Amino acid sequence: MQSPADILRSIWTSVGGDASALDRVRLTGTEPQIPSSFRVAVAGQTTIAAAGLAAAEICRLRSGETQDVHVDMRHAVAECRSERYLRVDDKPPPPAWDAIAGVYRTGDGRFVRCHTNFPHHRDAVCKVLSCAPEREKVQAALMQWRGEDFETAAYAAGGVVALMRGYDEWAVLPQARALAELPLVSIERIGEARPKPWPRGDRPLSGLRVLDLSRVIAGPVAGRTLAAHGADVLLVSGPQLPAIPWLTIDTGRGKLTTSIELKNEAGRAQLRELLKDADIFSQGYRPRALAALGFAPEDAAQINPGLVYVTLSAYGHTGPWAERRGFDSLVQTATGFNHAEGRAAGIDAPKELPAQILDHATGYLMAFGAMMAKARQAREGGSWHVRVSLAQTGRWLWNLGRLDGGLNTTDLTGEAVHAAFIESVPSGFGTLKAVRHSALLSKTPARWGRPAMPLGSHPAQWPERS
Repeated sequence: MQSPADILRSIWTSVGGDASALDRVRLTGTEPQIPSSFRVAVAGQTTIAAAGLAAAEICRLRSGETQDVHVDMRHAVAECRSERYLRVDDKPPPPAWDAIAGVYRTGDGRFVRCHTNFPHHRDAVCKVLSCAPEREKVQAALMQWRGEDFETAAYAAGGVVALMRGYDEWAVLPQARALAELPLVSIERIGEARPKPWPRGDRPLSGLRVLDLSRVIAGPVAGRTLAAHGADVLLVSGPQLPAIPWLTIDTGRGKLTTSIELKNEAGRAQLRELLKDADIFSQGYRPRALAALGFAPEDAAQINPGLVYVTLSAYGHTGPWAERRGFDSLVQTATGFNHAEGRAAGIDAPKELPAQILDHATGYLMAFGAMMAKARQAREGGSWHVRVSLAQTGRWLWNLGRLDGGLNTTDLTGEAVHAAFIESVPSGFGTLKAVRHSALLSKTPARWGRPAMPLGSHPAQWPERS
């Protein structure tokens, strides 16, 4: 079984990172940290460390100074569950799930998971089932369906659901075979441009401008990570787009936030103006959604040659499921994790991983890829496209191996986390107690210089560069 240092080396060198930089990284802690048969803690630690080392390398490129990076495994796990530990004016999170979200049996004895936290996704499920949004009625209706037929019909209607598959069942699907041909993080040159000089500043990403068009966890975590190292991150949301308030608060630390309606030309013109002066464009919209509005990677690179464009998808950018919507919990269900964890626990039912680790790890990989591509742009020129997916991160996590007896681990309690890793900060929502960033850089400590604010609090413009 690979050590955390070996796993980090593999991530780092897979996109051309200089192996000698790894000498400046210290990884502490032992697994398991939370109850799982999978190497969840190591996945969090190594992806956070990869992003932290990328920030340190950019700092070296800008200033000539090297620095050390330290990531403690327990702190990393806490950060990968940051939404659980967030407190606003000492109040804990509200219930995380919609009333009909979760697992159901179907008429053929299978299990399906419904993700209904957004109203339009809930409405799609109820439309397909011709029932009211009540758990008992959803369950009764699903007894008239085969699991795979419901999965197909719900997606066709605009819903997001997943049939629980065992890993062997998933592995033979065309989508799994398509993922097997892709790297964990894909970085491709998509256009020509001169190298852009680094802006002035004393932090790794000072003066770099990041457009963040993402929601829920993975994409917002990427933006939060870039902000932790000094980037000016502008979160762009739509006035009619649903959001999950607690996640907005947790992942909004360090960011500016504005509202733009991309369904009309005036809003698209606003985004084009912002894009002209951006360094990184990070997006997690449904596949092809932004392309239809004129913001495909190649379009964006024409508007701003030298751009780094980052794309997040659920199931990867090739294969029959490339355009399928998805969330962490659904990808866990579809790709074998819930089945395997249930078997390890001795139950004949889905069992979730103890963190939304596909989301969090993918978010850190997005930030890592964005920084590595930006370093290449500064060195070589060009426009660059970074691609990651929840399912590919899942494939990587699966291949890290399993932990015998891992489910017997005592879970981390709130107090154990609070004592070591929580900071108290003001925000536009009240006083936050929230998990600090776990990649500790010796000369440019990570910090969020802007408070989390309600969506749309700022104008659609960049702050002045120092």
